[in-house]
Amino acid sequence: MGQRVLFIGLNYAPEHTGIAPYTSGMAHTLTAAGWDVGVVTGLPHYPQWQVHAGYERGNRNRDIINGVPVARVPHPVPRNAGLARRLGMEIMFGLRAARARWNNPDAVVVVSPALFASVIVRLRAKYHGIPVLAWVQDIYTAGLTETGSAGGFATRAMRAVEGRFLRSCEATVVIHDRFAQYVQRELGVDPARVHTVRNWTHIGPSTHVDTATLRERFGWPMEDIVVLHTGNMGAKQDLANVVAAAARADQSGAPVRFVLVGGGRQRPLLEELAAHAPRLEVLPSVDDETYSALLGAADVLLVHERPGVTEMCVPSKLTSYFTAGRPVLAAVEAHSPSAFEVASADAGMRVPPGDPQALVAGALTLHGEWVESGGTRHNGGARYVREVLSRDAATKAFIAALNAVRASGHAPTRTTTFATPTN
Repeated sequence: MGQRVLFIGLNYAPEHTGIAPYTSGMAHTLTAAGWDVGVVTGLPHYPQWQVHAGYERGNRNRDIINGVPVARVPHPVPRNAGLARRLGMEIMFGLRAARARWNNPDAVVVVSPALFASVIVRLRAKYHGIPVLAWVQDIYTAGLTETGSAGGFATRAMRAVEGRFLRSCEATVVIHDRFAQYVQRELGVDPARVHTVRNWTHIGPSTHVDTATLRERFGWPMEDIVVLHTGNMGAKQDLANVVAAAARADQSGAPVRFVLVGGGRQRPLLEELAAHAPRLEVLPSVDDETYSALLGAADVLLVHERPGVTEMCVPSKLTSYFTAGRPVLAAVEAHSPSAFEVASADAGMRVPPGDPQALVAGALTLHGEWVESGGTRHNGGARYVREVLSRDAATKAFIAALNAVRASGHAPTRTTTFATPTN
């Protein structure tokens, strides 16, 4: 059996969007490859920001998911997920994760976000001489700067915490080369300790989509151009611009229908606005099978980011979009990682963010080019997934990073039993 690795992160299955599918997928893949894997995680709550049914009041604090033993620690889940309340949730999770029985792993993988939980876990690991790999899915400092969600002092304080934390870890895994450049340039992390491991697609192509039936089920006329956005509905997605685009489409008679699927802090407001927008719908999160079918039934798949976002994230939805083989409309900045990904995959086109008329015009143009070419334009996503975003490539790169961590750190006496946390 391979060496023991403990994953500690706030999000895990059964959450099926955001970070959770990647942490869950890597833990499962390593287990299948013979590693001794354990997980300490929180209560499933994303993207609805509400604890999933069956997990309330400390229920199911032990799980076996795809052969991986999972221990859950309780923590608050704020309905209004503002910065201060999110930090409170992270800190409580971190304190309880640090009190869990780890049973001497050879390495600990901490997943960020949550940054402050990761810092707390790092302190315990350092005390016991256990090497730590930080797996960075989003960069806090870039996010605060680009969304303007914190003042200058708070941003500088966060930068200091994030930089010191990452510099203290034996290795940092990031999900894009742009992230690697940022943590080296802005946060002072040693390039020799930075590894890029691309997120893979966790959604398979739907091979049995009856488009007409599915569109009828959701009330989408066949003549409408359905522009589908999936995932989190928060500040960085800036989906109020999609509401404005839907109004423009209605006013001009353009056959464009915008559909938002998922959850998040902005969802209640978007639902309220959709009630008065004939060409806008807001749907709840769906299971993986329905999600894959929805991607195949849509005409255009949308990634939408707030103006000014150039560093902070690579939307995980892009890997699923590419797999679906539908053209991607990216309302993002020209120099953002999202724009780079769509162009590299030859999977769609970019329009300026924050411009509702450009969004409508882009959807019409992209769909028209797709239809006129018989689906041969903007269809490089599936190839890009095979060549760049495969699970096998990610697994090999992640194992290489783990081996580098273990070689650099303390190797404690191994045990074979994964214990549950203390509350």
